[in-house]
Amino acid sequence: MSGTLNKVMLIGHLGDEVKMHYFEGGNCIGRFPLATNETYTNRQTGERVTNTDWHNIVVRNKGAEICEKYLSKGDKVYVEGRLKNRQWQGEDGNTRYTTEVHVQDFTFLTTKKESMANAQSSDSGSSSSNYQEPSNNQGSAAPIDNTEEEDDLPF
Repeated sequence: MSGTLNKVMLIGHLGDEVKMHYFEGGNCIGRFPLATNETYTNRQTGERVTNTDWHNIVVRNKGAEICEKYLSKGDKVYVEGRLKNRQWQGEDGNTRYTTEVHVQDFTFLTTKKESMANAQSSDSGSSSSNYQEPSNNQGSAAPIDNTEEEDDLPF
C-alpha cells in the first residue's frame, strides 16, 4: 500500500467555550478543547479509574460560526478531521509545539443540559445536528438536515 491516512474521530465533551478569531477577507477560525475519557477497573484495588485526554480542536469558517452559536462548555460532540502539528515562538523566545485536530465533519450529540436531564431521568431522546466542511471545489455548505421523510420503504 503506497498511500497514507491522516484521520481522527473523537467523541467528547467541550472543556471551554468556542474561541473565535476573525481574519481579513471574512474567514474565521474557532478553537476549543475537547475531553475524551477512558475508564477501567484496577485489578489490584478493584477501584474504577478514569483517565482524561485533552485535544485541541480547530474548526474553520461556517463550521466555526455554527459551533460558536450552538456549542457551550460541557456539550457532547463528535468531530472528525486531520491531525496537524504547529510550531511558533513563545513570548519567552522558546519554540512551542502543539498538535491540533482540524475538523472536516462534526455532529452535535447532546447539550450539557440534556446530558444532566438524561442522567436523572434515563430518557434516551437527544437531538443531533450534522455539519460537513465543504471541500475546496464546493461553494458553501449548510448543516445537514437529519429529519426523516415518510416513505414506502419497509425498513
